[in-house]
Amino acid sequence: MTTDPGGPEADFTPEQAARGRALRRAQAPWLLAARLASLALLLALGLTHAGARLVTAAARPAGGAWWARVFFGALVLVVAQELLELPFAARVRAVRVPFGLVTQGWGGWWTDRARGLLIGVPLVTGALFAVYGLAGATRWWWVWLALGAAAAVAALSWLAPVVLEPLFNRFTPMAAGPLRDALLALAARDRVPVRDVLVADASRRTTAVNAYVSGFGRTRRVVVHDTLLSTATPREVELVTAHELGHVKHRDVAAGTALGAAGAAAGVVLLAALTHWTALLRLAGADRFADPRSIPLLAALAAIGSAVAGPASCALSRRVERRADRHALLLTGDPAAFIAMQRRLTVANVADPAPPRPLHVLFGTHPTAVQRIAAAREFAAGPPPVG
Repeated sequence: MTTDPGGPEADFTPEQAARGRALRRAQAPWLLAARLASLALLLALGLTHAGARLVTAAARPAGGAWWARVFFGALVLVVAQELLELPFAARVRAVRVPFGLVTQGWGGWWTDRARGLLIGVPLVTGALFAVYGLAGATRWWWVWLALGAAAAVAALSWLAPVVLEPLFNRFTPMAAGPLRDALLALAARDRVPVRDVLVADASRRTTAVNAYVSGFGRTRRVVVHDTLLSTATPREVELVTAHELGHVKHRDVAAGTALGAAGAAAGVVLLAALTHWTALLRLAGADRFADPRSIPLLAALAAIGSAVAGPASCALSRRVERRADRHALLLTGDPAAFIAMQRRLTVANVADPAPPRPLHVLFGTHPTAVQRIAAAREFAAGPPPVG
């Protein structure tokens, strides 16, 4: 039986709870509006002739060549979405400033946005060249593309910690000392091989706190944000790390990668079936799918699929996070410190301890702070764990 989590008043002052609610109410409308606006843009381009006309016009200076339609089609879509989302992202940043969560200036913020665009454009362009190259070469293009999509998900999961993460943060080895020794000892006790303990310079952007374990095999490392080190006690840092080790112990990253790869392959098969629907192609202004003018339609269908799968993905994520919490409690045997750590994370990140249930079901990737604290109390009240 699960303990009733109750309300936030038992663990957070009225001011702390009100502060978290205020931030949530201030930024949630903008975050939701950004999602809806992006979806609306893709639907408007993909389910009308507008997208096909835009691709044709963008490729006209290059003579309308096949490669130009693919390249400029990808470029137009990525840049259009970025331009649409920019005002919403800027507003969210402005909302977070009075809450003390932003330490980065506008110059750094713009640099990060540009860096993300420079990463996104080649990835999307390369993917679309593969899609339309195969679609024009073989009737079995969707089989090869499904296999390629699965392989790409696995490759990105492997490469992201060592290639993409350093583009946005600097990582330095944690200085030798009691905390580093404690974290490595915690990993050793959990029988999780860890190459190193690194400190990420998150304070360049925010005061929010976090830690995680990333990488596979020889690239695996514990990463602690410098904001966590400056605000939390060493024991609380250990508890955060124990939670992240739980993800490794239960192979959550590997399972998530496998699930993502399978989902990508299944998505390709479903998209292939839909994009062979003649009525849908005509609606999008394309004669056949192999024509790059169908790129906006492909993007619209992918966006619909992502929106539909979102709540289920969040539910799975919450389940995985609950299991990692349980692992941290079993590994440390310290529910009191776990509760203190949850309070610390909630207050430092100005999170709502108990957000509205519909909002949490649709978008919440972790249990609420109230739920996590209640689970720790239930653990403490239960019989001692065996083994």
